[in-house]
Amino acid sequence: MTKGILGRKIGMTQVFAENGEVIPVTVIEAEPNVVLQKKTVDSDGYEAIQLGFADQKKNNTTKPSEGHAAKAQTTPKRYIKEIRNVTLDDYEVGQELSVTTFAEGDIVDVTGTSKGKGFQGAIKRHNQSRGPMSHGSRYHRRPGSMGPVAPNRVFKGKLLPGRMGGETKTIQNLEIVKVDAERNLLLVKGNVPGAKKSYVSIQSGVKAN
Repeated sequence: MTKGILGRKIGMTQVFAENGEVIPVTVIEAEPNVVLQKKTVDSDGYEAIQLGFADQKKNNTTKPSEGHAAKAQTTPKRYIKEIRNVTLDDYEVGQELSVTTFAEGDIVDVTGTSKGKGFQGAIKRHNQSRGPMSHGSRYHRRPGSMGPVAPNRVFKGKLLPGRMGGETKTIQNLEIVKVDAERNLLLVKGNVPGAKKSYVSIQSGVKAN
């Protein structure tokens, strides 16, 4: 069954393995998560638990969110996410989950929002090749042909310049190198999506078995 926890990306560093190998790791801070709600097949049509992470500022809370959090005897949370394929009997509303949910060596999938790059051209956004840079070319970093003459339109899905980044991305099969329960930290091998201080969710790897 799936295990999961929500956290905040702190940044990257490196640790040394016993054989002296340097392992690049991402540090994720995961203060105790609160189970805000248990969703069941009878009431919601599917089974899941709803986790909340990081207290919301008083000025930004609404009365519905306050009432929802009050059922779990906690404060409104800033980052809320559901985790499916869980054993509901293992969780209770108001229960706190810590980084000890995972152990060293576990394989996880980390989901976050990638860094926003703004409006970018086709070369950076879609990894296209540029044209000749010689004098008189007039074709350097353009997106290329718009398609055939007939039908006289640009087809949907054409790789063109536009906004890049800021999308939900999941990196699969990352190994947990260390669990620091005292400081609520997880050290995950490799990089994870998002900028520093951005929110991420860590779940059991779907391809780990």
